[in-house]
Amino acid sequence: MSLGTMEEEDLAEYFRLQYGERLLQLLQKFPSIEEQSESPSIRLLEKKKEAQILHRVMEEKKETFKRKMESLNQRWEDLAVKEAQLKAHMQKFEQFIQDNDQKRIRALKKANKERELKQLRVQELAKAKQEIVALWLKHQRLSSKLQAYSIFNKYLEKVVENSEFEEIQEVIARYKTLVSMNHDLMQSVQDGQEKIEHAKARLAHYMKEKGDEILQLNNQLAQLQMRYDRAHSNVIVWESRWAHIQNTAAKKTLLLGTIKMATLNLFQMVSKQLKDSPSVSLEDTHKQLDVIQQYIQDLSDILAEVKKKEQQQIRV
Repeated sequence: MSLGTMEEEDLAEYFRLQYGERLLQLLQKFPSIEEQSESPSIRLLEKKKEAQILHRVMEEKKETFKRKMESLNQRWEDLAVKEAQLKAHMQKFEQFIQDNDQKRIRALKKANKERELKQLRVQELAKAKQEIVALWLKHQRLSSKLQAYSIFNKYLEKVVENSEFEEIQEVIARYKTLVSMNHDLMQSVQDGQEKIEHAKARLAHYMKEKGDEILQLNNQLAQLQMRYDRAHSNVIVWESRWAHIQNTAAKKTLLLGTIKMATLNLFQMVSKQLKDSPSVSLEDTHKQLDVIQQYIQDLSDILAEVKKKEQQQIRV
């Protein structure tokens, strides 16, 4: 809060603190009550007069203070305006500094670019000078060659005089035509040679592939021959085995026929002994054997029973 906006109580307190001692000194200059010998009315008037004087002094002090405060506030406002102006000037100055820095940077870049461009131009100039020297030397060499080849020009002039050609350019054109034809022929020969080489390479590759295939087929043929030889030897072995098997089978068949005839004879003998003869086919050897086995089992049981009775009689 500024001094110009103080409340009235704060202002009175301020005056009391600032001017209380001065008023006390001023009052001390007046005579005390004991020293006064005037009447109460006179003293009252004097007191009123003193109070008026004090009030007037106080008003003057207030007015003076108010003017000082107004001046102080004005100075503060002026200082604020000057501060704002100073800030604006500072911003402008900073912007000016930045602009100057940017201008300086641009100027340095431009100077560097111009320096580089100057160096480039110096290099181009030196290169151009070297090219001029090289062209001059080439001109000298061509001049020397032209002077040396002048004899050929004279030779061509004599050729034109002694031939069907009318100008030297026709001779040169004919020569270029022959050179071109020779070049074409050489190119054709070279192309034919390349085709021949390519065909030879393909033939060699084909022969190599077929040689590999023939070798592989020979290997396969050798393997097949070995397999055929093994198979042929196995055929001989199996043929001998088959003959043995056939011989064995014939013997087995003969033995089987003998067994079947013996079984049939036994079956017929057993059937004559049995009262109730079972009907069994003549070809069913297994059932015949079953009947024979059952008959033998019955005889064994009867024999065992007979022996048992004989033993019992012997004991008795």
